[in-house]
Amino acid sequence: MIIVFVVLVLAVFGGLHWYVWRRMVRDTTARPGVARRVGTALVVGGPFLMFAAIASERGGAPFWLQQVLAWPGFLWMAFSLYLLLGLLVGEVVRPLLRRVLERRSTPAVEPVGVRENTPVRTRVPDLEAESSSEPETSSEAEAGAEAEAGSGVKPGPGPAEKPEPAATGPSRRLFVSRVVGGAAAAAAVGTVGYGTYGVLRGPKVKRVTVPLAKLPRSAHGYRIAVVSDVHLGPVLGRGFAQKVVDTINSTQPDLIAVVGDLVDGSVKDLGPAAAPLAQLKARHGSFFVTGNHEYFSGAEEWVTRVRELGLRPLENARTELADFDLAGVNDVAGEDEGQGPDFVKALGDRDRSRACVLLAHQPVQIHDSVEHGVDLQLSGHTHGGQLWPGSLIADQANPTLAGLERYGDTQLYVSRGAGAWGPPTRVGAPSDITIVELASRQA
Repeated sequence: MIIVFVVLVLAVFGGLHWYVWRRMVRDTTARPGVARRVGTALVVGGPFLMFAAIASERGGAPFWLQQVLAWPGFLWMAFSLYLLLGLLVGEVVRPLLRRVLERRSTPAVEPVGVRENTPVRTRVPDLEAESSSEPETSSEAEAGAEAEAGSGVKPGPGPAEKPEPAATGPSRRLFVSRVVGGAAAAAAVGTVGYGTYGVLRGPKVKRVTVPLAKLPRSAHGYRIAVVSDVHLGPVLGRGFAQKVVDTINSTQPDLIAVVGDLVDGSVKDLGPAAAPLAQLKARHGSFFVTGNHEYFSGAEEWVTRVRELGLRPLENARTELADFDLAGVNDVAGEDEGQGPDFVKALGDRDRSRACVLLAHQPVQIHDSVEHGVDLQLSGHTHGGQLWPGSLIADQANPTLAGLERYGDTQLYVSRGAGAWGPPTRVGAPSDITIVELASRQA
């Protein structure tokens, strides 16, 4: 069954790239040549680099090789998506553009000085004259020319005269294909370029106020900096981590919550990139829970590493702060390693009269939070969809795509995340670090 699924996916993927090649390469080149060969190499090489980038990251290839493959491979992933969308839109524009060109290339014929039902005089050649071998004298030629002029019939083109050829269909189709293909490519480059710039410049601060019924008046205005999905890896490295840390510290939060997917790689490769996390500053400290990507990268080693950097991991654990309980559970991806979420261990014996804030990477864990009387769950994982229209699929796969929603007596806040997985690009889902300000209803 898995083999059938893989074959089906590859068939669809290959078909889409064949369509891109047809529209962007074959239809925009008049004949085989250098341009067609270069275009074919790009359309074939792009997917190869993309799969190589994913395989090298998942397979633990040398980190320098991951870095070499990551930029072109992952950017092709985003570029090909928006190039495909642009070409599909072009299918609607293509016939309209052809129609406009056809109207402009067809001249209007207006007969002058000819009445309706008036026969047109034509000159019929003399067959006997044509069959004669005697050459026509100059006087006879002049007389014939005068007769033709007097009859109003213009002589036809001579042997050396050829009428101008009209614009042919293939040349018009070539022009239309180049216009549509060029516009689709320009739109894809612009979209990916702007989306990549948005990630590399660093996340912006978003502020949300969350009222909690059980929160005492003394904790009114308590601020939690929520950061998720940093995804340090072969693309986003130490410089990006420093931007995230500086942004968080500039908000002067009371507590920092790192809710998973911090890294995409081993401690050996990414330990230096994560070093700026040691600079995080908050009145009540920094806390960490695992995400699914930690389990692709050696979760136990990373838990040890973040503890060395000054963060406190909450592995199915709870700490009682002065005004509320703060708990954390492992990600569901840890179940394959016997380290999955354990809500009973984290919350089973707590005093439910106190407010409780839970850190859980994936929004799907909200149902367990409701069952255990959690007041607020802080999550990430979705990236807000990261690349539109992928957000439409992500919205169906998660109870909440981004933002704050209520489930019974439990509220769920989902951050879009600070970084990006795969292409360092976001479209329609800007990155953020959220300052969640708790509000007491008793105030």
